[in-house]
Amino acid sequence: MALNYIWIAFFAIAFLTGLVKLIFLGDTAVFSDMMNSTFAMARTGFETSLYLTGVLTLWMGIMKIGEKGGMVNIIAKLISPLFCKIFPGIPKNHPVYGSIVMNLSANMLGLDNAATPMGLKAMKEMQQLNHDSDTASDAQIMFLVLNTSGLTIIPITIMAYRAQYGAANPADVFVPILIATFCSTLAGIVGVAVMQKINLFNKTVMLYIGGATAAIAALLYALSGMDSERIEKISSVGANVILFGIIMTFITTAAFRRINVYDAFIEGAKGGFATAVKIIPFLVAILVGIGVFRASGAMDCVVGGISWLVALCGLDTSFVEALPTAFMKPLSGSGARGMMIEAMNNFGADSFVGRLSCMFQGAADTTFYILAVYFGSVGIRKTRHAVGCGLLADVAGVVAAIAVGYLFFN
Repeated sequence: MALNYIWIAFFAIAFLTGLVKLIFLGDTAVFSDMMNSTFAMARTGFETSLYLTGVLTLWMGIMKIGEKGGMVNIIAKLISPLFCKIFPGIPKNHPVYGSIVMNLSANMLGLDNAATPMGLKAMKEMQQLNHDSDTASDAQIMFLVLNTSGLTIIPITIMAYRAQYGAANPADVFVPILIATFCSTLAGIVGVAVMQKINLFNKTVMLYIGGATAAIAALLYALSGMDSERIEKISSVGANVILFGIIMTFITTAAFRRINVYDAFIEGAKGGFATAVKIIPFLVAILVGIGVFRASGAMDCVVGGISWLVALCGLDTSFVEALPTAFMKPLSGSGARGMMIEAMNNFGADSFVGRLSCMFQGAADTTFYILAVYFGSVGIRKTRHAVGCGLLADVAGVVAAIAVGYLFFN
């Protein structure tokens, strides 16, 4: 529903802005620019989806190998002790832990098709433990915030779009996104823990969260003493080594378990083709809306106003052009994707704005959409502090992305 209003607003505001420019400023070309933009962006949306077909087919095939080879189960076993501590309202060894761990593990690996069904299953199982059926329980809120914080190890789609728009090294945002999404997840966990009075200083929790935080802090400390060119090179090389290492781990694990790796790849690849084709109308719709919004001059007005306020505070304004992606992300995944593509199309995939938009896209997930789908599936109307904690995670992800973006690319 939110996306419906956003899409209508793009056209309505563009039309009103165009009228103002035509009547008061004498700009007779504004409506021609807006119409030309509709055709250009429709073509861009189709071409982008067409290219994405190949990349998604490849990576969905690789992910299916990892799934059949048991990598999701391995990750589940590694992180299950942590979840037992941050979900104190769920009895020990309750079956719902399996669904929770499988959902979050699949999200980390970018297995959206597997993550959503397991997430809905987890919500239904937690609802059976909920004493107030129309009010979100503590466990359900923690689970939702972990999903909305968007912790993803492999941002496949973002790298695919970067390749489509000519990035010299599409994976160079891999490490920055990982840092930003970790900060988003950590903020979400802390926010929920404060509201629910969960003790995060437990030995098990500190081992997991403290260890991960220390590793990220050590990485940032090591990089802070280097120049931007060396940081970018280390990020690029490290990202590609890690990604190819993950591919080899998936293949090796599956082969060791006597899985037919080739057949598993083909099975997953078919899903990738179907997914790419399915998003064509959504991508065309949002890109056309954004296109007329920018062609009318409305986008320039919004960005210019924010830039003026940022400059008034004495801050650098280089990041402002990327903010539309960050603003859209909590409301609409496809809308934010369109803003990211629009930024790369206008400024270049390897520009600071282009890279930062990609980092905003990967730093967190679509908060309101996830809350609507997951809570709606079990009939919950009173979400308590879920929205606030989810938005806290979003803000943390945006701030972290800006900071890391300046460290790596500016």
